[in-house]
Amino acid sequence: MARARQLLLALVVLAAAGPAAAADPSTCLTQDQRRAAIATHRAIPLARAVRDIRHRTAGAEVVGARLCYRGSDLVYVLTVLARDGKVIRASVNAASGVLIDGY
Repeated sequence: MARARQLLLALVVLAAAGPAAAADPSTCLTQDQRRAAIATHRAIPLARAVRDIRHRTAGAEVVGARLCYRGSDLVYVLTVLARDGKVIRASVNAASGVLIDGY
């Protein structure tokens, strides 16, 4: 069972690294920049964005998250593992919490 979980985690990491829907890492914020964006209310806390995704999909697990610029907007790019094993990329407007794409 532990081996299967490790394999699944490795597949999730590989899928998350794919270029298809990935945000350009150079436009993503560092940890200090994320804290500042949340402190100045330019972004909602990550926990709220994760909670909203979990409410949309029962049993889904957020396995990765980044706060990035998309144009002039801040967007959370979430990597979500659905119950059926599919890895899905979801984007959430970081200022409003509104789902942009994904679920």
